[in-house]
Amino acid sequence: MVNGFRPYLLLTLLVLAVALPGLDALPPMDRDEARFIQATRQMAETDDYVVVRFLDELRAKKPVGIYWLQTVAVEVFSHPADTRVWPYRVPSVLGVLLAVLFTFRLGVALFDRRIALVGAAILGTALIAVVEAHLAKTDAMLLGLTTVVLTGLGLVYMQGRGGTAAPSWVPLVFWLALGMSILVKGPVTPMIVVITGLALAAADRSFGWLNGLRPVMGVILTAAVVTPWFLAVSEQTGGAFLTEAVRGDLIPKLIGGHESHGAPPGYHALLVSLLLWPASLFLWPALARAWRERALPGVRFALAWLVPSWVMFELIPTKLPHYTLPLYPALALLIAVTLFAVRDGTYERLARLPARLWYTVWGVIGVALAGVMIAVPVLHGDGVGVWPVLAALGALVAVVGGLWHAFRRRYLNALMAGMVGAVILHASVFAGVLPGLSDLWVSQRVAHAADVHAPGAALAAVGFHEPSLVFLMGTDTVLADTGVAAAEALASGRVGVAAIEAAATDAFIAAAAERGFAVRPAEVVEGLNYSRGKPVRMTLYVPE
Repeated sequence: MVNGFRPYLLLTLLVLAVALPGLDALPPMDRDEARFIQATRQMAETDDYVVVRFLDELRAKKPVGIYWLQTVAVEVFSHPADTRVWPYRVPSVLGVLLAVLFTFRLGVALFDRRIALVGAAILGTALIAVVEAHLAKTDAMLLGLTTVVLTGLGLVYMQGRGGTAAPSWVPLVFWLALGMSILVKGPVTPMIVVITGLALAAADRSFGWLNGLRPVMGVILTAAVVTPWFLAVSEQTGGAFLTEAVRGDLIPKLIGGHESHGAPPGYHALLVSLLLWPASLFLWPALARAWRERALPGVRFALAWLVPSWVMFELIPTKLPHYTLPLYPALALLIAVTLFAVRDGTYERLARLPARLWYTVWGVIGVALAGVMIAVPVLHGDGVGVWPVLAALGALVAVVGGLWHAFRRRYLNALMAGMVGAVILHASVFAGVLPGLSDLWVSQRVAHAADVHAPGAALAAVGFHEPSLVFLMGTDTVLADTGVAAAEALASGRVGVAAIEAAATDAFIAAAAERGFAVRPAEVVEGLNYSRGKPVRMTLYVPE
């Protein structure tokens, strides 16, 4: 199973098993995903592949790379006018697949093929990786490209430590992937690479091995990948794009809790047990073992990738769960190597009281996941059905199987049981549980109602301006600030239907009457605006 091409095929099937279910069933998610896919649609509609915009607003938070990839996927599998979201998510699936396959390749160089296979499978079934595979954002592709880059760095490092010679393709792929990562999410991957390289140089008191990357040629190559777009976007926006990206996004994240996403140090460490689930069963014992064995070249490389950059993300005031995702391949490999360490006392430590206490905590997390699978559909969906039950059973299979084997010192079996349960859980959640939470999908229901009562007409919305509504209704959607503005859009013929919140209803009806036409309520949509955590009630009006 671990020889030849078979591991790559097996891992590909694993990623597809967790990533494809629900890829089309899950509606566009607010707010980031919906902004990305709408900006991509506008790029394809206008044939402007340089400047990124959401409606008329310059969208300078991220470089252009992910929009290019999504545009290609849409042109291949769909059409910009199509509101199906799955083509936009294809690059994210490919990003996770890339990360899993290159984690295996790196694991072979750092350790051996068995460890590499288990480590790659850990990454592929991790909760955070599966979530990001279903979202058309930058983070899954950033994970993939960062893993490619760090694989190149790892191969050259192991060559410098007396290991197998790095393949001839490594420098070229390293620098190309580095350039692509900059186009996807700016300086994140370069920062991780520099920090990892400095940590290894400090630990080994040597950096000559870096010459294996052919840095002079490489920097030129990366610049050739990145520079043309940066020059083009600077010229077309008069420098506004880069100014906004740095001053309006990057610097605020570094100096404060940008967009209400501030959190104290320790945030990522607290969340990792959930985000790496189910393999987090062995997370903390694996980290303890890795620190004891940090002199081993493979372990040292993984720690150099993981620890300094993790500290950096903990110190940055702005925090979101996915920020540390590019470090998860290192975590996955450290867990895998721990489970194969049968000759250094590791198995005895895995059976001691601290580890067993942690196994119990991990089990509580799994039981809580099972409970959420039942409770949330009752609160925000159509109640308990087949999908919630399957999802809860998946979580319980992982917990019962994982703990049963872990307490009997069959640690690889425990991990396998956890993964089997996780695959059932992930597939059920995205194929059925989340799509069935009808209260959350206000945009989808408004769009459906608009199509029923005013087929093909553009929409004006007051009080509910989520980007998913723009994507589902089209670029001609008018996000009006007041009922008067919505009435003006209806009177001018720009739109044929209006979705109005209760507070703006009187002003909207009065403004319509002043402009010589009457409106009638066609349908009421109620739900939860999960971006704000507030209930929402929208009434659709059409001209009489």
